[in-house]
Amino acid sequence: MQICNVCREQTPKYRCPACKIRYCSLGCYKKHKDSCTPVKNHSTRNHECSDGSSSVSAEPWSVDDLLHEDGIIDKVPPQRLQLLGESKELRELLCNPHLRQLLASVDSAENKADAMRAAMQEPLFVEFSDQCLKIVQSDAEASTSRDDL
Repeated sequence: MQICNVCREQTPKYRCPACKIRYCSLGCYKKHKDSCTPVKNHSTRNHECSDGSSSVSAEPWSVDDLLHEDGIIDKVPPQRLQLLGESKELRELLCNPHLRQLLASVDSAENKADAMRAAMQEPLFVEFSDQCLKIVQSDAEASTSRDDL
């Protein structure tokens, strides 16, 4: 089990976006930020898009970051999450600058739930989320989900 890199007492719930250390609370983050040393990412990968632009994918986040968090009801097995990174269809969708902007706005939003509701009004974002679900859901789950609609 992991412990907070700052107080060394609690289970960490967060990760510093600059240096990637794990911490448990706002208090620990405030203590940490004065000594934070951002990590340079040497493993950035580029994917060439058909329009000549590139989509940059930073160092992959750790699945471990999510697997041990409490309060998450629906967890996707790591093997299925891996399929997201292997999907040609998702890579092609991610070449769209409008979609990348939508994803960035959701990611940086203070209220993620409101940002997701707004993003789900955009057909492109719905197409992206549907493609993600199609990849991570097993055939049985997918048919159950469609039956619920």
